[in-house]
Amino acid sequence: MRTSSTFSILFWIYAARAKNNQTDIYVRITVNGKRVNISLKKKIDVDSWDVKSQKVKGNGKTAREINHYLNEISSTLFQCYRDLKLENRVLSPKLIKARFLGEDKIIHSLQDIINYHNETMTSKLCSKTMCHYRTSQKYVLEYLEKKYKSSDIYLQDLDYAFVLGFENFLRCYQPRHYQGKIGNNAVMKHIQRLRKMTTLAYHMEWIDRDPFVKFKPILEKREREFLTDIELKNIENLLPTIERLSVVKDLFIFSCYTGISYGDIMNLSNKSIIQGIDGNSWIMSKRNKTKVPFKIPLLPATELLIKKYKNHPRTQFSGNLMPSISNQRLNSYLKEIADLCNIRKNLTFHMARHTFATTVTLSNGVPIETVSKLLGHTKIATTQIYARVIERKVSEDMEKLRNQLTS
Repeated sequence: MRTSSTFSILFWIYAARAKNNQTDIYVRITVNGKRVNISLKKKIDVDSWDVKSQKVKGNGKTAREINHYLNEISSTLFQCYRDLKLENRVLSPKLIKARFLGEDKIIHSLQDIINYHNETMTSKLCSKTMCHYRTSQKYVLEYLEKKYKSSDIYLQDLDYAFVLGFENFLRCYQPRHYQGKIGNNAVMKHIQRLRKMTTLAYHMEWIDRDPFVKFKPILEKREREFLTDIELKNIENLLPTIERLSVVKDLFIFSCYTGISYGDIMNLSNKSIIQGIDGNSWIMSKRNKTKVPFKIPLLPATELLIKKYKNHPRTQFSGNLMPSISNQRLNSYLKEIADLCNIRKNLTFHMARHTFATTVTLSNGVPIETVSKLLGHTKIATTQIYARVIERKVSEDMEKLRNQLTS
């Protein structure tokens, strides 16, 4: 945090507000161009004030007492400034005034809430979510350096203009690992994370107001891509000659018939297989992201894959139910599989989860409440985003309705 600053003290009178030619003496504290006034509760005759020397004219008893008082005030304020500077506080005229008046309390900064959030939320949020937060925090700090030429800012100084400035910064920012600029929804996600941290500070009474009150996030609605029956069968029927593609294909199919995400699959072991209420084999685990438990009956395609890798060297070594591979490599190899199967969609591993929700379950008549439970969602509204009913299912439902109406 930067500690260099400009500091000045000015004594003055408000002559325009004088009554019976009597007015109050004020002291003005200025730090880095920002200022605050303090009334000293001392009245003098307007004509007795020397503007240039910032003192009362003359050597009379009253003049000497007031001028001595002003010297003490000046020394006290300067000491407040020095003490705060030694404490490595981000200096401001308000902070010096609070220390002078004895109302000094800890004034928290943005870096304070970032540190507090990371310390307290590490055990509550999954590692991937924390990684997203650290990325958002990195962008906030880069914005501070660019806009304010500082590494920190008081939470009380966050306002609507700061939020809009951060949004504009993100829209113009081009990360090194991106081919282009940050997309609209990603920008909104970074702002959302800043807002959650700021709201945490508000609830702990570190700030008196929410700077996001007037900010309205705008998300672009996007269709969730999934594989059709034919596309899914094409991948299932693919017989890769390369071992790595065979493993990636199997992991993808496993997710298509369970709806389990990449991170959760990597956490599965033989202990995750239990006997369900129907006497058949089920997978039981918790979502790494939300810690919400899920239980999924095994479909034939899933059972075959589990048997295939039961005694496989890769699972024997790792102790996992399925072979382990990094998410980055997994998605990279899926592009090769898409080419081999003539699939023109941007095939990613998460598309398997969408495919389970639509092509495998909803389109085959599984109620959305059941699908929501299988996906480990806490709200059906979340499932409706993932599980868009495909046109064939709509056609089938309307055909049933048509038959009922005409019978």
